[in-house]
Amino acid sequence: MTGALTPARAQSPDSTGSALVHGYVRDSNRRPLANATVFLIHGTLEQAVAAPTETTHTDSKGHYQFAGLRAGTYTVRAEMIGYDDASAGPGNIASKETTQIDLFLASTKASELLRAPPAPAPTKPAAQAPEFFDEPQFTVAGITQATNSGGHGSDVVLRTSEALVKATGSLGTESPSKESTGNESSESVGAASLKQERAEIQALIRRDDNLHDDQAQRQQAERHHRLAQLDEKTGDPLAAVREYQRAAELDPSEPHLFDWASELLTHRALEPATEVFAQGNRRFPQSARMLIGLSVAWYARGSYERASQYLASASDLAPADPTPYLFMGKMQSVETAPSEESVERLARFQRLAPENALANYYYAVALWKQRQSAGALDDASSAQVEALLEKAVQLDPKLGAAYLQLGILYAQRGDYAHAISTYQKAVETSPELEEAHYRLAQAYRRTGKQAEAQKEMQVHEELAKKSKEEAERKRREIQQFVISLRDKGPDSQSPPQP
Repeated sequence: MTGALTPARAQSPDSTGSALVHGYVRDSNRRPLANATVFLIHGTLEQAVAAPTETTHTDSKGHYQFAGLRAGTYTVRAEMIGYDDASAGPGNIASKETTQIDLFLASTKASELLRAPPAPAPTKPAAQAPEFFDEPQFTVAGITQATNSGGHGSDVVLRTSEALVKATGSLGTESPSKESTGNESSESVGAASLKQERAEIQALIRRDDNLHDDQAQRQQAERHHRLAQLDEKTGDPLAAVREYQRAAELDPSEPHLFDWASELLTHRALEPATEVFAQGNRRFPQSARMLIGLSVAWYARGSYERASQYLASASDLAPADPTPYLFMGKMQSVETAPSEESVERLARFQRLAPENALANYYYAVALWKQRQSAGALDDASSAQVEALLEKAVQLDPKLGAAYLQLGILYAQRGDYAHAISTYQKAVETSPELEEAHYRLAQAYRRTGKQAEAQKEMQVHEELAKKSKEEAERKRREIQQFVISLRDKGPDSQSPPQP
């Protein structure tokens, strides 16, 4: 396997002006290969015998590095017993450049299988382990009661992450309710009914356990999937996630993989959820909700750029589907500066759905934040944002967040009278909107209305305390999976740092 050797154009940390080459060696499933031998050839691959060559080995994460290099032409080659060699280059490296070169080694066994003629199908299916697209690199070992918020970023970002996780779960085949919906008697009857259904399904699974044709496997998978839903309803997420996994192993269909990943995400197993969503995306690249789930998993792990990229891809799959845009809007509304990709896609959302209040609101927020971060909120941009927000509240007079953003825009212009009336609309339509009360208090203070300012600030503090307590209560209610990681690959860990 060969690849291009492309400098990253980053300044080398070496003060002498020398260059640095580093990267990762991984197998065909993108898992890191430890102790692989890496050669840096001062020239082309054909010159390897005569040209100076440096050698190193990868660490436990598959990382290697060559430092203190002079400007010149280089080729990188990696080898490991049981794998085919791979190389990249030749390519030119200048002084002070840091260049990352990743190499992927296919196993020798896999290469032989690719070259070999297909084996004849057995006359009778033999009993064997279920075929899965890739062995998961984790095990759900148990559950624990969450005692703190965890997560990344500010409390606002954390709450946004939790809302996105919940919304992702609602995209599944079933979103089980954990809330009581009846009196004790009806609950008892419901529990008995679920218990009976579970016993019947288990009996069917045991009966057909020795059947291994495709139809039987799919049928068994559906039964395990149903067991998972029943376990979730009866408050046993540990049993549920194992049934979801079993269903996906027997039949790695898009619904089975998505529901398994969503269950992991719901119970804060962020790295395993990322791994399953990523595997699902590779198997079903046209699934928008798989990309949405992958985006939310990375967002919850604090990788906002990756999250934005996956949502952009999801919206490109089905431009008329509002779902990816709604996730994008919720996500970008708490970022300091939205990505260019997000702004472009939200602009498209507004063009495709001009009568959708949220389409106008989310694009307005994205545009405002983009111009703010660039320090160039000129009159034309300000007027465009105002027009979008005005249309949003016209389409949905109860959209308090749009009134809030309008008030912020007016306050920036120094038009506090207009800002106050708009903030008042925001708290009238959305009394629980904390920031609206805070902004209104600031506007009152600016106009000398100290009593009104103090009142609004008090309301803000009470709401902030109440919402924080409610958020912490909900976090404690969610049982968190205890995960045992096997061999973390690049799809189940944070992005590697050079």
